[in-house]
Amino acid sequence: MFANLVYVLCALTSVACAVLLYRGYRRSHTRLLFWSAVCFVGLAANNLFLIVDLRVVPAIDLSAWRLVPALIGVGALIFGLIWETR
Repeated sequence: MFANLVYVLCALTSVACAVLLYRGYRRSHTRLLFWSAVCFVGLAANNLFLIVDLRVVPAIDLSAWRLVPALIGVGALIFGLIWETR
């Protein structure tokens, strides 16, 4: 019961962070804010896959698939960090 609530709150927090970072990017056009928003979109997708994996279809192991959005998001953030230092 409480685990479901924690999973949903984590997903909502990631979505809220992504939205706020994107809004900041739209105002200031700082590219690092954009890459951070992309990262949090990936983390939010990871959290949604976690909910689906553990609560909706627990008989199917989706652990490898749920790590892909997080990897893409963190990879995008690393790319943005490297790109901004040049």
